[in-house]
Amino acid sequence: MLAIKRKNYPQKMLILVLALMMSVSYSACRANNSLTSSASSKMPTKISTKQADSMKINIKVKDKVVTATLIDSKTTQDFISLLPLTLTLEDYAKTEKISYLSRKLSTEDAPPGSDPAVGDIAYYAPWGNLAMFYRDFGYSNGLVILGKIDGDIEALNVPGSVKVTIELVRSQ
Repeated sequence: MLAIKRKNYPQKMLILVLALMMSVSYSACRANNSLTSSASSKMPTKISTKQADSMKINIKVKDKVVTATLIDSKTTQDFISLLPLTLTLEDYAKTEKISYLSRKLSTEDAPPGSDPAVGDIAYYAPWGNLAMFYRDFGYSNGLVILGKIDGDIEALNVPGSVKVTIELVRSQ
């Protein structure tokens, strides 16, 4: 009986070493993929000066006008097709103001998710709502950044809901 166990010992050890190597290799590959995915989703989108001029919006909040610059993407183009819009933005989690759009937007070529910052304007695809962040937030699957508020966001950092009108700024 002891002879049989010793005979299988090298095979068992080889299997154990191979399993360990496969596990380490798999972990390294997953870590590399998540780093690549995370890094690419945070890379800024470059906008030419001409595009930036045509991708400006005004967000009218009571007696204030807040401007924002939109990025050039298929989701943003679909959003622009809805403008002008008058929406009631509801407070969500004391972090963002949200409102459901009249229809879902295209997410073709959009990243799988985003990590929004203060001032970001985004589209949350799973719910079909527009979001304007007045506080920092973590990565969310299905969140597509549309642009960023250019200046002060204090007009949105108020308790409760706020009525806004969003219009595309026309170049002259």
